[in-house]
Amino acid sequence: MTLDPRHRSRTMVDGPDRAAARSYLHSVGFSREDLQRPLVMVAHEWIGTMPCNYSQRALAQEVMAGIRAAGGTPMEVNTVSISDGISMGTEGMKASLVSREIITDSIELCGVGYSFDAAVVIVGCDKTIPAGAMALARLNIPGLVLYSGSIAPGQFEGHDVTIQDVFEGVGQHSAGNMSDERLAALEAAACPGAGACGAQYTANTMATVLEFMGISPMGSATVGATDDRKDSVGHRAGELVMDVLRRGQLPRDIMTREALENGIMCAAATGGSTNVVLHLIAIANEAGVDLDIDDFDTISERTPLIGDLRPGGQYVALDWDRAGGTPLLAKRLLEAGLLHGGAATVTGRTLAEEAAEAMETEGQQVIRPLDQPLKATGGLVILKGSLAPQGCVIKVAGHERLTHRGPARIFEREEDAMQAVLDHRIQAGDVLVIRNEGPKGGPGMREMLGVTAALVGAGLGETVALLTDGRFSGATRGLMAGHVAPEAAAGGPIALVHEGDTISFDIPNRRLDLEVPEAEVESRRQSWAPRPPNYQSGVFAKYARLVTGAEQGAVTR
Repeated sequence: MTLDPRHRSRTMVDGPDRAAARSYLHSVGFSREDLQRPLVMVAHEWIGTMPCNYSQRALAQEVMAGIRAAGGTPMEVNTVSISDGISMGTEGMKASLVSREIITDSIELCGVGYSFDAAVVIVGCDKTIPAGAMALARLNIPGLVLYSGSIAPGQFEGHDVTIQDVFEGVGQHSAGNMSDERLAALEAAACPGAGACGAQYTANTMATVLEFMGISPMGSATVGATDDRKDSVGHRAGELVMDVLRRGQLPRDIMTREALENGIMCAAATGGSTNVVLHLIAIANEAGVDLDIDDFDTISERTPLIGDLRPGGQYVALDWDRAGGTPLLAKRLLEAGLLHGGAATVTGRTLAEEAAEAMETEGQQVIRPLDQPLKATGGLVILKGSLAPQGCVIKVAGHERLTHRGPARIFEREEDAMQAVLDHRIQAGDVLVIRNEGPKGGPGMREMLGVTAALVGAGLGETVALLTDGRFSGATRGLMAGHVAPEAAAGGPIALVHEGDTISFDIPNRRLDLEVPEAEVESRRQSWAPRPPNYQSGVFAKYARLVTGAEQGAVTR
């Protein structure tokens, strides 16, 4: 459809009655001629506290140059971001998922407040990526999401390392298998510069998923944050958004049910983060698309795992880029008859047309041939059962254990579980239950990478299981079930588990069960009372009152 390129900004800056608005804009450098062109928001979450988004101000300049070259007037806005990796294991981690809603709200507010005609949203750290897509779906103005890129791997003792190695190093150190000096050397080497976490953790999972959904330009996400090519990626994105505006293509034209299914396939085929479940349900909610937690299991079951990517595999995001990037994966899945090849993308071409240009590096081992998958089915599994009647999420890409039965070890918060691991109080066969960390109960649904990595580092990764109403990092590996719903704060069955109860994981039959007689469970329910909220005022209290369950994407209403 055709669209007036100034379909919104005219009301803000045209006519004698808007002289005061123009005067303000003149004061910050915009000429009369600038204001007669389409106004394009360039939003990002630059913050001087972490590497993930650290390159975004520089990348924004390239995007803005592209917009100017294509006839638009860019205006830069920015909002907050929280580093999961830095806040992990502390109260600060509760701010992470809350920030997804605040980032979404902030971008929406700027989009409406300044009557922008179009938008490029630059994203980096985990929650910023779904937030960018959610904001575009709300605004529904021509736009695209651009990932600022992955960090390069560090070098330690002759091999590549990522932040995952540091978290697991903490567990090795607590078990006496790593000295203070080696741990210090590892932490100094693992993160060599700007960029989001380097493997198929949540950031890279979501960035590549948005390419498969068509709202990010195909091939843009796997180019690293410090790669010399990133500047041209940014410039082209600026030019592209002006083309999107002239074509009148809207985000909700792209974020369809088929697009979301394509995104799920990308995550399943690469052993991506379990957080994709939470975030895609949230994006679908904003786009007005019906998406259910069970859809992830259905799609993953028919999608082969062909991306040999860390944490379950061998390679990092930049290896994938050198192998052929997202177009190569899309080409493979199209050859398998799995993707919706006719789905629209921001380039104006279909996903199949984008994938047709894939160039595979000879001898690459990152994206496997279809007849040599790592697993016949994808990495995302949804379990239900007496402990998770509304579902929970588990990733099977990085381990082979499909069943586990053991005694519950109860922890009312993440810190207590972490201390138990470090104090060597966890035994082989145990099932760690970390509760009251859900969307409402935390609030904020903290990730548990500190605990899961410490378990691996302590040599328990293959012999224990863990379940929580909180979340996991994309770097988590092992038999770990997150997003258990209903959560403990809502009176879900996880709140009724006692120390020593037997818990059973049965992945082939998609079950997570508490092996306690129903009469006993009901007796416990009658005596259960909700815990007092952790926060009585402020943003966390407000969030806890407004947030939905994990099975609904933990969106605020």
